Formats: sequence, structure tokens, C-alpha cells
Amino acid sequence: MHIGMVGAGRMGSGLARRLVRAGHACTVYDPNPAAVADLAADGIAGAGTLTELVAALPKPGVIWIMVPAELTGDVIDDLTPALDPGDILIDGGNSFYRDAVTRSHALSDHGIHYLDVGTSGGTSGLDRGFCLMIGGPAAVVERLDPVFRALAPGLDAAPRTPGRVGEATPAEYGYLHCGPAGAGHFAKMIHNGIEYGQMAALAEGMAVLRHAETADHDTYDFDVPAILEVWRRGSVITSWLLDLTTATLHADPDLTEFTGQVPDSGEGRWTAHTALDLAIPTPVLTAALHSRFASRGRAAYADKSLSAMRKAFGGHTEHPAPAHPAGDRLR
Repeated sequence: MHIGMVGAGRMGSGLARRLVRAGHACTVYDPNPAAVADLAADGIAGAGTLTELVAALPKPGVIWIMVPAELTGDVIDDLTPALDPGDILIDGGNSFYRDAVTRSHALSDHGIHYLDVGTSGGTSGLDRGFCLMIGGPAAVVERLDPVFRALAPGLDAAPRTPGRVGEATPAEYGYLHCGPAGAGHFAKMIHNGIEYGQMAALAEGMAVLRHAETADHDTYDFDVPAILEVWRRGSVITSWLLDLTTATLHADPDLTEFTGQVPDSGEGRWTAHTALDLAIPTPVLTAALHSRFASRGRAAYADKSLSAMRKAFGGHTEHPAPAHPAGDRLR
């Protein structure tokens, strides 16, 4: 098949290259001409405008949008006048699932099909494959099955789950039609909320190891990279995330490259909001989101307020905290 790709960033370029490697054709548009030119060596054609991109595709056209969520609506608005009934738009970014539902209905009025495809795999997706969570009409999803299968990791990405027999399902290949419009982005939203929690748990554990003291104020000089290395082998928390973190820590044990200010791209907030709407308790996911806010200094005023209160009611003078506070221990 011939796919038009809007966005040649880290993810979009990986998707385009993987499609071409699998025998599909791909034409790419990006407002940065250098990003498009970088793909030419892989036999990927470029378009100078969105209109040129649409014109380069056979009908019905299939266009995959891989841009930040805040830009997706504008891209769809710019593309829509150039599209014909029967064309397909795929939103592979991290858009809010309710936006996906709205866009699906609006595009349907023009006869244009819309799929929301939560895409996970990061910069390693080119070689490892991309995990795809798909929302939209079943007939359109089925038509694009060869595209999704080409992008997905495939059967060899993980051992088969015990008890599964017979022909492998799309989920075992690494892609799944999750339901109607919005379902793909909903599944990806929850995926990213879980990711926040897993990352926070691993980071907090590493911090305790690094500053470990006994109840008697003795210290353990843990080799944190080595502990992560041993956890990679046979432990319950073995994961790709642990693999990546171990590699980073081996190269830079003190993490000197990083400031510790962690952004959040929206999915964690949407997960927390949705959980509140459903009255589903998600303390771990919500705490992980709040820790990201705190990492950017958003707790500084509250911390100062605590110091002010202690001085006001008890005359406590603020002192610099020790490097590794050992107070308030349970014995």
C-alpha cells in the first residue's frame, strides 16, 4: 500500500522507514525540509505541502498523522479540503480520546474515514516494531491490516501466552482493534498512565538505594547500576524499561546529563481525570503524575509555606536539610 505520512520526527520517520522496509510505499510531509530530505536515502519520497502529499497518493488516499497532540487538529483542518470521500485519516499521536470521537464524527460528514491509533515503541520502534491500539470502523481497520501488521513487532516479540492455541491473533502480533472511535487513544492513554507509575516506582527505588542508610545510621554503598543489572536477569520486575534504565545508568551513574525536570505530555492527566469521572481509584498513577509536577518546581511554594507555618506556630527556624536525612525512622 501507499501511505502518506505527516510528520518526520522521531516517531514519524521510524514509521515511514518500517513501512518501506516491509514493501509498502510512503510519501512524507514535514514543515522541516531537512527532516524529509533525511528520508530520501531510504527511498521515501517527500512532499512540499499537504496538498502535494494528498495528490501523490492513489485513491482512496491513506494519510497517517504523527504530530504532537496540540497540532493534530490544525493538521486535520488543513488536510480536510484536499481529501475526497473514502479517504482515510489515521491519527497516530497521543490525542485525547474524546477529541478522536469528535473528529471521527466531523470527518464522517465529509465521507472521510478516521482511525485513532495509539502508537507505542518510541525511537526503538523502527527495529523492534510499534505496538498499535486502534479505534474506528472495523471495515476500515480490516482494509489496513497489512499496514498495521507491517508496523507491529510480530509474533517473535514475546513468548506465546500459555493457554493460547490455534492461529495467532492480531494482538499476538502487536496490534489490536480496540473498538469504535476513541477506543485506540483511550487504550493508549491508560498505557501511558501505567508507564508513569512504573517509571516513578523504579526511580524512587533507585533513589532509596543510592542514599541507603541503616536504622543505626550506617550506610550501604550500593552499586546501583550493578543492582539494576542483576534485576534484569530473572527478577519479577524485568522489563524493557528496566533494560533502558540500566543502559543509561551504566553510561552515566550520576545522571549528570539530566536536570530532573520531568514534563508530562497530557496522557497522565487525562488518565487521572477519566479515573475521577469513573470513580476508579488510581492512587499510584495519580501520585506519579504529581511527582512530575513537583520535579518542575511546582511544589516549591507549598514547601516554603510549610516552613512558614512551622515557624509561625512553633518558632521553628528553617535549617538546610542534611544530604541524607535519617530522622523519623521506624525501628
